[in-house]
This record gives sequence, structure tokens and C-alpha cells, in this order.
Amino acid sequence: MANPVAETEQPSAARSAKDPSPHEIERPTGQRVGSSMTLGNGLGAGNGGWTFSGDVHTVFDDHVSKSVPLYAESHEVGIQLSDFFIHEGAVVYDIGCSTGTLLRKLATYHAGKKNVRFVGIDPVPAMVEHARAKSKDFENIEFIVGDAVNFDFQKSDLILSYYTLQFILPKYRQEVFDKIFSALNWGGGLVLFEKMRFPDARFQDITVQLYHEYKLTNGYSPSDILGKSRSLKGILEPFSEAANCELMSRAGFKDMTSIMRYLSFVGYLAIK
Repeated sequence: MANPVAETEQPSAARSAKDPSPHEIERPTGQRVGSSMTLGNGLGAGNGGWTFSGDVHTVFDDHVSKSVPLYAESHEVGIQLSDFFIHEGAVVYDIGCSTGTLLRKLATYHAGKKNVRFVGIDPVPAMVEHARAKSKDFENIEFIVGDAVNFDFQKSDLILSYYTLQFILPKYRQEVFDKIFSALNWGGGLVLFEKMRFPDARFQDITVQLYHEYKLTNGYSPSDILGKSRSLKGILEPFSEAANCELMSRAGFKDMTSIMRYLSFVGYLAIK
């Protein structure tokens, strides 16, 4: 049975758009309150019906900031780490860019470096349109509607993925890690944040309860928490920490370390 600790709301390049690829999980279009369950922030969805399509983009930033522990802080960690990988002429990808918030922060932070290119990919057209509108003053940011499994990455220096790959069907996930490793230049970095499952049932139960308390503190009702958990059935599939590390290792990464953790929300840095 799914539970609220298994949810993370960062849009990914495997989430459904109006015309989902064969690699994506099919789901209905976005819904507001009036659906079978409330999810908080005026959102609603049915059992196994969570999606980032529809009008989710209009409340996404607030929803994710109250649903993912230390979300803003994880952005700050990625920005500080970027000093080691972004130089003049660098190419940076954000897989599952959602509204483009992280790329705008990065572009502002590195404004003094020449010819740096920031590329966000997301399969949801409404998210991409929203990101483009909010980033119109940045000439070096590009947003593309794309699926990470099919996307043709150019050689790059830094690839970021915040709570995204956990939404890709498990049978395609290794393929995405392989593409990321292949796309990175030697010395390039992957900043990866993922929800993970604990291998021990006691630890899993403890973190579930603590995550419930976290969401309650942030204003979500018990029905919102249960509704979100039920809506994510078959859509969000987090792996264990060991399994995530194995995916990176099989792709070719040998230098990997965790960089941040809150309960089961974990950040990694892998260098090619």
C-alpha cells in the first residue's frame, strides 16, 4: 500500500503530457477540487490519478515547498556545488525542470560567466510554457518539452535531477542513468535528489509517521495526506538508497557521495 512518505512532487521528464511517450505512465489530465480526493493547494485527483498536467503549474511552487522537506535548501546546495562544474561555455541540464525555478537561480548566480547554456526539460507542456514565461528575461535559458528516456542530450558539464527519476518506469530507469553518464564531459557532475525507501520496515514506518507530522505542520489535512498518497499509486516508485547507487554504478559512475538528507529525502553528487 502506498503511503505519504513515498511522495515527492518534483515534475520529471517521465511524467505525462497530453501525448505521453510509451515510456511514460499514462494518467488523466490535471484536476482541481471536486475530484474524488483533495490533495492540498486546491488540487484533487482520483486513486492512482496524480499528474503534473492541467493547471498544477499554477500552484506547483507552493505545493512542492510545503511537501518536500528542505526543498529550498536543496536548491542552495545544488547552486553552491555548481561552482565546481559551471565554467565559461558550460552546458547545464535540469531534468524535470517544472516551473524553471532552479535554472533561474543558477543563471542569476553565474551571470558573470560567458556562454553558459542552461536547458530545462519536462514532458508537461503547461509546465514548460509557465517556465518560459517566468524566464523570458534570461537569454541563456531554454526550456524543452521532452521525455528523459528519448531525449538527445548534448555533451554537458552539470546535470541536475530533483525528485524526478523516481517517476520514470523502473524498466527504463537504468537507460536514463546510462544516458546521463554518457552525456557528461569527463569531470562533469550529476546532482541527484531522490525519495528512497528504507530496507528495514521499522525505519520505513518511523519515517512515514514523521513525514505525516511534517505535512500536518505545513497545513495539510489528514485527508489531503491520504489523498495524495492514494493518488500516487503506481506513479511514484522510489528505490532504496542501495538501488539508486547501483543504478549510478552500472551507468559508469565510480565517484559518488550523499550530500544531503532529511528522513528518506536524499541528495547525491556523482562525478564522471
